[in-house]
Amino acid sequence: MIIVDTALRRREERDRPIRVGMVGAGFMGRGLARHIVRSVPGMRLAAIANRSLATAERAYTEAGVQPVRADTAEDVEAAVSAGRPVVTEDAFALLAAEGIDCLVDVTGAVEFGARVTVAAIERGLPVVTMNAELDGTVGPLLAHRARAAGVVLTAADGDQPGVQGNLLRFVRGLGVTPLVAGNVKGLQDEYRTPATQKGFAERWGQNVHMVTSFADGTKVSFEQALVANAHGLTVARRGMYGHEHTGHVDELTGVYDIDELRALGGVVDYVVGAKPGPGVYVIGTHDDPRQRHYLELYKLGKGPLYSFYTPYHLCHFEVPHTIVRAVDFADAALMPPAGPRVDVVATAKRDLKAGTVVDGLGGYDTYGVAETHAATRASGLLPMGVAEGCVLRRDVPRDAVLTYDDVRLPAGRLVDRLREEQNELFPV
Repeated sequence: MIIVDTALRRREERDRPIRVGMVGAGFMGRGLARHIVRSVPGMRLAAIANRSLATAERAYTEAGVQPVRADTAEDVEAAVSAGRPVVTEDAFALLAAEGIDCLVDVTGAVEFGARVTVAAIERGLPVVTMNAELDGTVGPLLAHRARAAGVVLTAADGDQPGVQGNLLRFVRGLGVTPLVAGNVKGLQDEYRTPATQKGFAERWGQNVHMVTSFADGTKVSFEQALVANAHGLTVARRGMYGHEHTGHVDELTGVYDIDELRALGGVVDYVVGAKPGPGVYVIGTHDDPRQRHYLELYKLGKGPLYSFYTPYHLCHFEVPHTIVRAVDFADAALMPPAGPRVDVVATAKRDLKAGTVVDGLGGYDTYGVAETHAATRASGLLPMGVAEGCVLRRDVPRDAVLTYDDVRLPAGRLVDRLREEQNELFPV
């Protein structure tokens, strides 16, 4: 991101760093904290809010910084003004404090993330969200609210949706029409559980439920829903194509039916096992025969489909790019411009009995599957982002998609009110 490094350098020279507030200090948050503190001139991690102060302090101390503690918005504000890194248990105290230029949500929690994001928008703060689960549930509404408030709400560079978003913009700039935006995965097994993923999570120091959501397909479903909603794409069928291919992603140009892709207006998808991974790819076509001649000269093949890819996604390392884009250029890496196109619906991972309280993402009860928003609304399918805590009214067999009629929703949740508001704002 050539323009953002120039912007950061100028901020560093003028001693006007972007002051970042971060909510959440888990595995990804600690990586981001260390990166900003040690490697990003022109930016300062001013404050961290986390339900455990010790975990928030760990994020700073691992980066070589000793923070102070704060209980109130006034205390946070005083520390930020004095240039002292500060931690608090109260995310809303952080949001109320003056001096924060941008909020980063690294929680991965739908209900809490919704409350934090709504409060940040109302406060007038740009928000960089690494909370794909929230974004894939009520992102179009939150983006609408952000636009109305005159602030940027954006997904992050580095996560696969953001990398796809950048690649889609690049490809469109070439005059190529994107017909597939894809995610390269190494594993897809809907029946993985925290028990099967425990060893992997422990090895890498990650949350076992988050790791399970990667393996069981929930995460890729959310990621591709974000791309679809931001770029006007859809899914060809429930669950996407999900090809298995051990060759290079360039070879996928021979897998897709161009007429079907054109008829659908472009799709999101994923592939398991392709090289290089775990990156992203975009497949598109060019309508100008003379330009197709040039593309062949430049070694992209004869067409009609052309492959473009990024062979990596570097997660927290790229998030500062998003922060600068949002704060200095009002540019979103990925944000839905209108209503939802694709949802993620909750699907039974095992036979579920009436009375079961559905567990959370990456658990034992459900996995998420991408589905068109029209089909979700028409059949009353239960979004994955609202499934946690629901109580089953009746038995649901394995691999059946849950519906609103199958469950009782927990009382008083903001995410349910936001989902209703989104449905009213964007009728099918």
